[in-house]
Amino acid sequence: MYCVKNITDDLFWVGGNDRRLALFENAYPIPRGISYNSYLLLDEKTVLFDTADRAISGQFLENVEAVLGGRNLDYIIVNHMEPDHCATLGEIVRRYPDIKVVCNVKTVPIINQFYEFGVDSRAIVIKEGETFSSGKHNFTFFMAPMVHWPEVMVTYDTTDKILFSADAFGTFGAINGNLFADEVNFERDWLDDSRRYYSNIVGKYGPSTQTLLKKITPLEIQFLCPLHGPVWRENIAWYMDKYQLWSTYEPEEKAVLIAYGSIYGNTENAANILACRLAERGVRNIAMHDVSVTHHSVLMSEAFRCSHLVFASSTYNAGVFSGMEHLLTDMKNHNVQNRTVALMENGSWGVMAGKKMTEILSEMKNMTILDQIVTIKSSVKEDQLSEIAALANTIAETLK
Repeated sequence: MYCVKNITDDLFWVGGNDRRLALFENAYPIPRGISYNSYLLLDEKTVLFDTADRAISGQFLENVEAVLGGRNLDYIIVNHMEPDHCATLGEIVRRYPDIKVVCNVKTVPIINQFYEFGVDSRAIVIKEGETFSSGKHNFTFFMAPMVHWPEVMVTYDTTDKILFSADAFGTFGAINGNLFADEVNFERDWLDDSRRYYSNIVGKYGPSTQTLLKKITPLEIQFLCPLHGPVWRENIAWYMDKYQLWSTYEPEEKAVLIAYGSIYGNTENAANILACRLAERGVRNIAMHDVSVTHHSVLMSEAFRCSHLVFASSTYNAGVFSGMEHLLTDMKNHNVQNRTVALMENGSWGVMAGKKMTEILSEMKNMTILDQIVTIKSSVKEDQLSEIAALANTIAETLK
């Protein structure tokens, strides 16, 4: 049975939710599931905005049919061709063979890579700033390449001031009946997943996100309709401000992340001592994570959130502990920058973790690496407590 939601009098959410999928893109844990948003407009001509993942194809197709109520589907606007949004495009074309596909020139070859229904004969290829009308509603298109695929675009309904934003402003998490962000406690229950989604999926492409923000900031936006997560109709500027911070790699908070890679617990002990000394100096809400336990996508999100990053690693095979090396390499690949970093290293012989971590961090932009590297030989000794305390003093001072 269909399950649809009204956004306006003539615009409907026809997407669905997947709470069974364990890994988004087979990489990122999604314990709260994921929504796949698609939108259907009933104007003089009917317009579908993107499709949905194959996992919810039955629900999605029932929703589209129910909203159409016997009408034909005239157009589909393809903002993004990634399979979680285009997996049912072929089925839509099969069911509505007269449909026209509105897309940009970069989209056409990608459609042909996924499908063999011959999009060229039915494509309406649009360019940056061009317009399209479905009757009452008029649309303008803005290209958003590498947010986060090269063919991405966003569609702005100039009539009702609605921005269909593709993957921009999306978030992990299934929608539990409340479609609108103002119907949930977004900052408490959704912001972490939104940041984790941005930092891992889009985060590498901050300059591209900045280009998109410059295009859409002047627009009057009354509804923000992403392809994942809640629809926004209030406090849109607050959410866009988050994207401004994330896409410029500016810390969201003055806060400390301590990530440690420990084999037998001694490096973890050093990290715990540092956390205690920081707390004594008034540092609050310290985030601590074992890189062998916490998924790297969460650590990436925390690296985007926090201004100060502490990495404590055992030496492993004359290098960095494997989980820590993965995290640092992932941070470099996602362009994390503009952070203050402190290092702690451990080893029973040939201590190399600090040197190797510094090499990776030095390849990243605007990373202030504190000179005070705390070196542990197997376990923390009494005379090293002052060294850890001194590092805590420096971190606390730079937080002010």
